[in-house]
Amino acid sequence: MIAVGAVFAALAALVHVLIFYLESMAWTTPRGRAVFGTTREEAENTRELAFNQGFYNLFLALQVAAGVVLLLAGATGTGVALVLAGTASMAAAATVLAVTSPEKRSAAMKQGVFPMIAVVLTAVGLIV
Repeated sequence: MIAVGAVFAALAALVHVLIFYLESMAWTTPRGRAVFGTTREEAENTRELAFNQGFYNLFLALQVAAGVVLLLAGATGTGVALVLAGTASMAAAATVLAVTSPEKRSAAMKQGVFPMIAVVLTAVGLIV
């Protein structure tokens, strides 16, 4: 079960790398603005905020990826700790987005489903 959780954790990490790219690299581009529904002016005015937020997503992805690598290398305790810390943070952030911005629930689901599944499967794998 932990191995399946690691697969979902890796998928969550990939999604968060994409979010990093969109927020930190493509925020003011037509594609970035379309994804986040911002105007050119809004994107320019929030560019620094988005850049910083994108790096939060990247660092969570790197934490989860390190956990998955450690799991594959046989360091189960450390790997599980990193995977759970990273994916639980991702899932919590998605929950905050869904609760505070109901119009963005679709985005919250996209960023939160893989991490939530990873948390559940990894936790169940520890129990059984």
